[in-house]
Amino acid sequence: MILETEDGIEVVGEAVDGAEAITMAASLRPDVICMDVQMPGTDGLEATRRIVASGSHSGILILTTFNRDDYLFDALKAGASGFVLKNATPEAIVEAVQVIARGEALLSPGVTRSVIERLMAAPGTADPADNARVRPVPAPGLDDLTGREREVLGLLAAGRSNAEIARVLYLGEATVKSHVSKILAKLGLRDRIQAVVFGYENGIVVPGAPPPG
Repeated sequence: MILETEDGIEVVGEAVDGAEAITMAASLRPDVICMDVQMPGTDGLEATRRIVASGSHSGILILTTFNRDDYLFDALKAGASGFVLKNATPEAIVEAVQVIARGEALLSPGVTRSVIERLMAAPGTADPADNARVRPVPAPGLDDLTGREREVLGLLAAGRSNAEIARVLYLGEATVKSHVSKILAKLGLRDRIQAVVFGYENGIVVPGAPPPG
């Protein structure tokens, strides 16, 4: 109802569960998919994995109540482009859809940092080997980053916005945006969300440590 009343947004379909969402995503090819997590049968996590794995260009916006942080993290790993709280204002929901429709990732620095650090530090919510893990062999592409790009990646993975990174590193926002684009390309990442996941999985950001800068 919220989206249908907004100029420039057309709701092309509604699915009752994850299985139907997968089918409709393939046939309708929407710009954005608003995905619930807990659904009967195929849940939102599995649906997200399958849609992304199919090569779909639809951005997936996860709707969450934060009562299961592990669901959120798994969704981000599966390739979701962002998330919003179910109790978000209508304006925030519309903005989230518009951001993802532009091909950007919706990354709220404070919330993302809090959620992922809490998740990664909690036992049993992910592979135990993931907690504060540092790989003995750098991930592909990591060695290709310049010193400045590593600094930007560290701040990016900690949930910093471009403006915050620019302020910490005394750079212009346009320069930061350029560095972020190069980082994503070198590491083969889709968006900023994946950069956050990459940073935690590769020990670039340690759960519980104070954020850089």
